[in-house]
Amino acid sequence: MPSAALDLTLAALADPYRRRVVDLLAERPRAAGELARDLDISPPAMSRHLRTLRASGLVEESHPEFDARVRIYALRPEPMVHLLRWLEESERLWSAQLLAFKAHVERDA
Repeated sequence: MPSAALDLTLAALADPYRRRVVDLLAERPRAAGELARDLDISPPAMSRHLRTLRASGLVEESHPEFDARVRIYALRPEPMVHLLRWLEESERLWSAQLLAFKAHVERDA
């Protein structure tokens, strides 16, 4: 994942409300109004959070055929998959560093 895209994902997830939106959307797609009610925040505040999540690529917006005014939000898995890969690589690097440190400490003990 290019670092700019990863930066957008991490910045979007830095906010606890946006992380909660991601948690709710992991269960199923939801309307913006439902998300605002579930999080007990104002619709304008929810709109700002959803705008950030859309800009990061974490969520996508669709409109049901029965009412184009309604916006349904769903998770996009790609940014989370890339984040997971980055975290796995970071974990591998840290594990290697810690094993090397452990070997060094045991050798000198």
